[in-house]
Amino acid sequence: MENKDTIILLVDDEADILEFLGYNLAREGFQILKARNGQKAIDLAAIHKPHLVILDIMMPGLDGIETCNQLRLMPGMQNSLIIFLTARGEDYSQIAGFEAGADDYITKPIKPKVLVSRIQALLRRFRSIPELSGKIVTSEFLVDQDRYLVVKNGREIILARKEFEILQFLVSSPTKVFTLEEIYTRICGEDVIVGDRTIDVHIRRIREKVGTDRIRTIKGVGYKYEEE
Repeated sequence: MENKDTIILLVDDEADILEFLGYNLAREGFQILKARNGQKAIDLAAIHKPHLVILDIMMPGLDGIETCNQLRLMPGMQNSLIIFLTARGEDYSQIAGFEAGADDYITKPIKPKVLVSRIQALLRRFRSIPELSGKIVTSEFLVDQDRYLVVKNGREIILARKEFEILQFLVSSPTKVFTLEEIYTRICGEDVIVGDRTIDVHIRRIREKVGTDRIRTIKGVGYKYEEE
């Protein structure tokens, strides 16, 4: 997929921020959509299914966290990339963003070249993901790699894209211990910088959504999925 085929949805209640982002990304050839609030973003996403959403956290009405939650529940949006753009740099804001299903977090202000570089890095990772096919069956649940969802006791469970990829990675080799570095590289890519707690947050979300206690923490090393 080339830039000209990539749809980016920009969401911010400040018109000058939308203009700044739109101008610099349009110069790179991306298709740009703009929304001044969360509800408008949801309406546009339902129609256009953007490949990437750049979303401000602090917005009146429907804030960025709730908007992200709703986007992740929409058909066709589980695999889209979502970046939070905010002036807040507190650790708890970053954790809240990742818990909502965000893929990255950018703090304002940001230079145009840095912004484009971060986006290109994420898109390279997205474009390089091999097509998954088939199913992985564990004693607890089924991982449907074609539909990007988990089936447990007849119930379909939808995970955010990174959550699904982490789970798929772990269950592909039961009992194998994957280091944090291995998970970072496989899921986030070598050129995407994430916080130390990002994988931990994703793992916690997977455990809660799937209802499993077999993803074991290997202290100081990483994680593994343990069968019976």
